[in-house]
Amino acid sequence: MGLKIHVIPCLTDNYGFLAIDEAAGQIACIDTPQAARIIAAVEDLGLHGIDVVLNTHWHPDHGGGNAEVRDRFGCPIFGPAEVAKHWPLDHVVEPGDVYSLGETRLDVIDLEGHTLGHIGYVDGKGGNAFIGDTLFPLGCGRLFEGTREQMWGSLLRLSELPADTVLYSAHEYTLASLRFAESLGETPALQARAAKIRRMREDGLATVPSLISEEIATNPFLYYPLREKDFGAQAAKFGELRKAKDVF
Repeated sequence: MGLKIHVIPCLTDNYGFLAIDEAAGQIACIDTPQAARIIAAVEDLGLHGIDVVLNTHWHPDHGGGNAEVRDRFGCPIFGPAEVAKHWPLDHVVEPGDVYSLGETRLDVIDLEGHTLGHIGYVDGKGGNAFIGDTLFPLGCGRLFEGTREQMWGSLLRLSELPADTVLYSAHEYTLASLRFAESLGETPALQARAAKIRRMREDGLATVPSLISEEIATNPFLYYPLREKDFGAQAAKFGELRKAKDVF
């Protein structure tokens, strides 16, 4: 037994997640981009409710539904301290903490860069990671608050997860990210993934989640920096790519 994860389309291009520990039946909602969609998903799936909300960062499309979800299900909200400045938050968690969802251990990791307090939740035993707006299929989050070094450090931490780790990121940005990746040059791995992605989107399928091994092989924000010799050069290359994507 492990986590059963439901991907919930929200707003125009967001995803929220319901993570169910199958052993204990406890249910976590990872971020609250749109309370109405999340509540409807719980009801449509016939679930008993939500036992906890786990926020990754403070942005409205991640914490904006906190109050409504808590009011509906009476669940506590955990997340980084930055959330409390904008949305309801009951318990602060920091990198290095562990949250136990039934029998599932979720390690809190530092994913600063997109925001200064951004965190992720890693189910190491089950091979799942909830990473908010840090790394997307073929893309990554903008640097709204952090530096290129902070963001690169977060991406590097993700790249060091086991190759079969499943990444649950929070947006369907993949076609736009693909166009940028192709503009930098195509490899056989990227060509194969591009064909798969375009088929999936034509069929209305989500491209989230993805594997960290796929991202290392084809995502330009990992593929090119990881070929540099040290952290400084890697961060500089990442920063160059991020600036180019910002105006692409």
